[in-house]
Amino acid sequence: MDLRIHNTFLPHDDPDASLAFYRDTLGFEVRNDVGHGTMRWITVGPKGQPGTSIVLHPPAADPGITEDERRTVSEMMAKGTYAIIVLATDDLDGTFERLQAGDAEVVQEPTEQPYGIRDCAFRDPAGNMVRINEIR
Repeated sequence: MDLRIHNTFLPHDDPDASLAFYRDTLGFEVRNDVGHGTMRWITVGPKGQPGTSIVLHPPAADPGITEDERRTVSEMMAKGTYAIIVLATDDLDGTFERLQAGDAEVVQEPTEQPYGIRDCAFRDPAGNMVRINEIR
C-alpha cells in the first residue's frame, strides 16, 4: 500500500488567532480559508510539503454531535486535552526560541525524554497541544 498523511484536523474556537499562530508563528502557508465569522475552515501546511495539510475547523459545526458533546469538547479544548499534533524539526532549540518569542504558550521547554526523543511542547490558541520532536 502507498498511504500518506494528506489532511489532519484540529479544532479552533477563534479562527483569526489560530490563523495567526499557524501562519505567523509556525510559518505555515495558508492553502484555503472558507466560511465566515467563527464558522471558518482554514487549511494550512508546511512550506515545501504541498501534500500535507492541517485543517483548522470549528468543532461546533459537526452535525453529528449533541449539545452535551459540544460542551465536553469545548471544556477539553480549554484544558488542552482534546487534540494534539506532533511536528518535527532539525533545529529544536532554534524553533523553540522562535515560538517562545512569538508569545506561544510554552508547556515544556526542550527536554530529553526517557523514551529516546528530545522535544518541546506548546499550546495553540485553541488549547491544542503542539509537540515538536527533534530529528536526529
